Amino acid sequence: MNPIDVRALLLACLLLVVVPAGAALPIQVDDQPLPSLAPMLEKITPAVVNISTVSLVRTEDHPLLRDPVFRWFFELPRDTQRRRSQSLGSGVIVDAARGHVLTNHHVIEKADEIRVTTNDGRELKAELLGADPEIDIALLQIPAENLKAIPMADSSRLRVGDFVVAIGNPFGLNQTVTSGIVSALGRSGLGIEGYENFIQTDASINPGNSGGPLVNLRGELVGINTAILAPNGGNVGIGFAIPVNMAEAIKRQIVEHGGVLRGVFGATVQNLTPDLTGALNLAAGSRGAVVSGIESGSAAARAGLRAGDLIVRLNQQPIGNATDLNAALALLRVGEQITLDVLRDGQTRTLRAQIADPYAGFVDGKTISRQFRGARLGEVMDESSLGANPGIAVGPVIEDSNAWRSGLREGDVLFQVNRIRVRTLQALQDAARDGVSQIKLRRGSRLVTLVSR
Repeated sequence: MNPIDVRALLLACLLLVVVPAGAALPIQVDDQPLPSLAPMLEKITPAVVNISTVSLVRTEDHPLLRDPVFRWFFELPRDTQRRRSQSLGSGVIVDAARGHVLTNHHVIEKADEIRVTTNDGRELKAELLGADPEIDIALLQIPAENLKAIPMADSSRLRVGDFVVAIGNPFGLNQTVTSGIVSALGRSGLGIEGYENFIQTDASINPGNSGGPLVNLRGELVGINTAILAPNGGNVGIGFAIPVNMAEAIKRQIVEHGGVLRGVFGATVQNLTPDLTGALNLAAGSRGAVVSGIESGSAAARAGLRAGDLIVRLNQQPIGNATDLNAALALLRVGEQITLDVLRDGQTRTLRAQIADPYAGFVDGKTISRQFRGARLGEVMDESSLGANPGIAVGPVIEDSNAWRSGLREGDVLFQVNRIRVRTLQALQDAARDGVSQIKLRRGSRLVTLVSR
């Protein structure tokens, strides 16, 4: 057979394979409509909103102009020129009757004005009810008129391989839908948030998708889209969403208590490794979080937890690793009672504990001075890279309060007020008796001086 005949025969074979496959598709579905996500999306896209924010940003050209001491010395006005900075993101209506909208904290962070645009084109002013930067969730409220909420799923039932759909407003393009699967569960160690337990998906997530919903094929909310892994600045099919169970727990705290007051447990845990499995005489394939340290006097210590214990359940929920435990503890409020199932010396024990208040013993700053109103203050032995020094720790600070405007932030540790060394609350009160003009404090690894006129 000559070469031309061979090529002709191969072409004929390819046509026999390819043409019937394409032509057979309508016959295979028996004249029924082709599979489509459109009916599901038509039900839930009215619950997806666009979020735009406006922030007033300082416009000084030189860093010295931001220095309060410099401005005071040269008697420059306290008010500075500001410009409007806009950002875009997404959100999802989770309670139509109350007008509650979930989004990411980073979408609305430092916003002076928040506006929500609904699927039918209405632009509504939104109020920030509360936020949790550690988990990157914020709850907004808009007028509850003609809204539709999305139903919620149980994200603990998700499995790798489940189909999911991401909806949002990437690059300002309204109502964009992408699909994919759950690529992994319980992703952590990414350095994105304080508490990480992400759903990983290959559904395309891009700038502007943040805060939008990740849904299953029933149209139920399974996660809040929050980040992408983009080594070269583009989407590479690795996106992350906060599980809806975590988002709902934060929403519940904000609604019931006006904010998130995260308690402390006082145990350090790590993942179970093959070496630890052998050292602790555990069965191969054991799962849980290994206790590596206990803080003296903590809730964990009072419960009887010991280093070397393997925590396998918290409130009857299985704990597979340290990430599971830390994520579960992050959702608990001060005062909540918990039960722990632990393996110790080959036996299962049940321990009970109460989540402690990290600011127990702190006082309202207004009892010290009106300039500290809005902050909680307490005595601590501060241990940092600067050494061990007694001082006054700053707890939660209410935004725009006197303490906030004085420059205090949660986590600060005060050492001097009006050039007087303060080690106790009484010493702080004495130093601030005639007002506060100067504060010296530690913020992170830096020493900072605040000056007020």
